Amino acid sequence: MEKTAVLKVEKSELGQRLFTNRDLSKLFIPLVVEQFLEYSVGLTASILVAHVGEAAVSGVSLVEFVMALLISVFAALATGGAVIAGQYLGNKQEKAANKAANQLVWFAGALSVIIMVLIYLFRTAILHGLFGQISDEVYGHARTYLLIVAASIPFLGLYNAIAAIFRTMGNSKLPMKIMLLMNIVNVAITALLIFGFHLGTAGVAIPTLVSRVGAALLIIAFAFNKENVLYLEKTLRFKFDGSMINRILKIGVPSGFENGMFYFGRLIILSLVSTFGTAAIAANSVGGTIIMFEVLPGMAVGLGLTVVISRCVGSGDYEQARYYTKKITGALYVAQIISSAIVLVLLPMILNIYALSAEATQWTTEIVWGHAIMMILIWPLAYTLPVTFRAAGDAKFPMIVSIFCMIFCRIFLAYVFGVYLNMGMIGTWLAMFVDWIVKAIIFVWRYFSGKWTAFRAI
Repeated sequence: MEKTAVLKVEKSELGQRLFTNRDLSKLFIPLVVEQFLEYSVGLTASILVAHVGEAAVSGVSLVEFVMALLISVFAALATGGAVIAGQYLGNKQEKAANKAANQLVWFAGALSVIIMVLIYLFRTAILHGLFGQISDEVYGHARTYLLIVAASIPFLGLYNAIAAIFRTMGNSKLPMKIMLLMNIVNVAITALLIFGFHLGTAGVAIPTLVSRVGAALLIIAFAFNKENVLYLEKTLRFKFDGSMINRILKIGVPSGFENGMFYFGRLIILSLVSTFGTAAIAANSVGGTIIMFEVLPGMAVGLGLTVVISRCVGSGDYEQARYYTKKITGALYVAQIISSAIVLVLLPMILNIYALSAEATQWTTEIVWGHAIMMILIWPLAYTLPVTFRAAGDAKFPMIVSIFCMIFCRIFLAYVFGVYLNMGMIGTWLAMFVDWIVKAIIFVWRYFSGKWTAFRAI
């Protein structure tokens, strides 16, 4: 798949498409499966943690919030590297593409080690500073979990970087297989340590560390294969290239800052929801977990579309960039209709498993249905078009728009709807839908204006 992808770029000069439907299927289907595995294991782990106790659930969830933020930062950095390498491949500069891939991996590894050290040094400030006054019992569980899981940060950084490289080559099947294997290992060891050895929070943290280390080591081993179009060079005397790192960061930093603002806004909204009572907190939490399966195809498309558009832009073919943006966005609408229909059909059974109060069940139902409707109508325009912009090198504009909408739509309107209009927790979700609508309008204008075609990352 890797070498045929490069050959197709050469054929594009004759007017042929860079990616066949088969190529797109091989790229996107494993990504959907990988995203499904990731969310499914997260759901399974939360159920297993519940057997340890509510304090353990709270402690683990607090740390996982921090880890999710870090993962989003690594993913943004990986996106920057994927865009640069993809554009070089599209421009038939394989050596430069390989150099970009190696720079990405080494930089991601070095940055993740620094972040790990900082987290260990400031772990107390992180737990108390971000989440305020938590009980001693919750703090104990959070501290235990953080001390073990923080050691996985460098491996998370490396895995995300190398997985992005394989996707850039068109090989999304390998990261999917590794994710499947490590998720099975994670769940199996977690069940053994919790129910067999009664290790409590440590029984959840250790398998998480083991699975992340295992995933990183496996994908690194495959990345050394020189038969790949992009491969890791075996050397301990690596030299950073400032200009190449700068190109990667021009895409990665805006994306990472945008992701950071998303989690900052999410933290503020969570603090607001907590004032609406226990039923609201439960509905918001359960609803937030369920809707991730509705939006699952969209998350996968974001990863794959970066590969496709960066290759088109690298070859200087913006007509094909537009063609694939429209084609893939149309397919996403169909996919999200299917995923939403499945979730809505299974919703009553899922809610029975959670056994929420009548009030929380009603609110969760409203959240899931409202999210499904708005996601099918608006989400692809608000979240797929900016992927095209970033892959073309236009990363600052979607960052500015997303930050503006986060502050003035999602956060400000959450207080207006939730507090001043007495809509409660449901008001915070309506504010999110307004955020989508505003972003969709702006991004559609940006797309048809053609201003994003004036950018190039290499």
